[in-house]
Amino acid sequence: MAETVDWKKKHLDSLREMEAEERRWRSIEQILRRLVQRLCAVAKGGEPRLDAQLDKLSAVARRDSDAIELKALFDSLTDTIMAVEKSAAPEALRPAAPAAPAPVAPPAAPFAPVATQRIPAPPSAPPTQAFAPVATQRIPAPAPQVPAARWDRSCGAVATLLDRLAQNDGSAPEHAELHADLAAAADDSALAAVLVRVADLVAAHSAGIARERAEAAAMLGQVTERLAEMAIFLASASSEREQEHQDTESLNVDVLAQMTRLSDEVRSSDDLGALRALVADRLEAVAANVRDFREREQQRFVEHAARTTRMRSRITELESETRELHRNLDVERRRSRIDPLTRVANRSSFNERFAEELARWKRFRSPVSVLIWDVDHFKAINDSCGHRGGDAVLREVAGCLAAGRREVDFLARYGGEEFVTLLIGTPLTEALPVAEQMRGAVEALRFHFRGAPVPVTVSCGLTELRDGDSADSVFDRADAALYRAKDGGRNCCVAG
Repeated sequence: MAETVDWKKKHLDSLREMEAEERRWRSIEQILRRLVQRLCAVAKGGEPRLDAQLDKLSAVARRDSDAIELKALFDSLTDTIMAVEKSAAPEALRPAAPAAPAPVAPPAAPFAPVATQRIPAPPSAPPTQAFAPVATQRIPAPAPQVPAARWDRSCGAVATLLDRLAQNDGSAPEHAELHADLAAAADDSALAAVLVRVADLVAAHSAGIARERAEAAAMLGQVTERLAEMAIFLASASSEREQEHQDTESLNVDVLAQMTRLSDEVRSSDDLGALRALVADRLEAVAANVRDFREREQQRFVEHAARTTRMRSRITELESETRELHRNLDVERRRSRIDPLTRVANRSSFNERFAEELARWKRFRSPVSVLIWDVDHFKAINDSCGHRGGDAVLREVAGCLAAGRREVDFLARYGGEEFVTLLIGTPLTEALPVAEQMRGAVEALRFHFRGAPVPVTVSCGLTELRDGDSADSVFDRADAALYRAKDGGRNCCVAG
């Protein structure tokens, strides 16, 4: 029973983890919806047709809409944007309507200035004509511009959201495509289109978490059902034991009563024949009580044996299901700690391990060095080789960094093209040459795309744990060293 309770606790813990994950994604989804509403409010006022679509988008963001509704609105918004662009393109080349006659002015100015663009008459025009007919070109009024600082903050918020989404599924090509579309977004409508697609990703991930939670709840329900069967069996066995005890006591009472009456009758009877008859009757009564008791015992034994056989079969099934569920749970836990693209630990796993190492260092003061890696010019690699080529580069770099660490060290993909290495028991003076060896190994990798070599290098910022450090201070110090390495020309390691 102890093993079953422990197994049930593990599944309850897993269910609670999934519930916490669902709450986290719900929080991200709510932030994203508020961001969509604010961007819609900022973007309104430029084009009536787009304003109507933005109002719909803002209304959808306020309620708990599903992915189907968001997809339909995204398609409608895209069609409206294309229609606006098509109607705006010829508008700039269309001749304007003739200008109304200007009011009479002093002779020095025969015509009042008009909001048109004057094209000089050709040289062959008659000299008596003061002004040649001019072609006017309508210049559309500039669209309202979002202040640069606010635009940068909005794009930065969306980029941060994408990075957090990528922490759980860094290999998804949608993340890289959305980053590229976000970088190319030049107006509010393009940014809104990116946000709608991000909302689709959040909704899909939330749906996946809900499915996993439902599966875990179903498995837990099966376990509860099996445990209830075992409880019923044990209760039945206890009831049988109680009934057996009562029958035994009843038999003892009956036998003792018959023996007492027989003894009294023997003492009071002088007739040998009558005495024999009395003894025979009493013995027959005792024998009947014993037979009834044995029959009840035999019936209980048969029923107990049948229930025991059924329960043994149930327990065998439960043990098999338990082993399978344990395997699946272990696989899911390992999967939740591993980056699916590079097959090294992910950011969540790094955060847990780093907290453990920091607590261990504060207690034992064994040196720990932190190395942050960044693939140089990774965006250019993605642009030239495509996202598949970029993914291949990340896998090879991760494999190279993993090969350069010891068994006690730790490597994780922190996000995007960034990796983090923990060198356990290694001070900064010894970590720097180790980092240089790993950097050189990456530089020695040979990549080719369509027959052309693609240089791949990494930059590294490293530091070690010091007195008064927290997780944030250590990471900020290593990150600052990484920026110095990039400013210094990249493909180098800088200690901080």
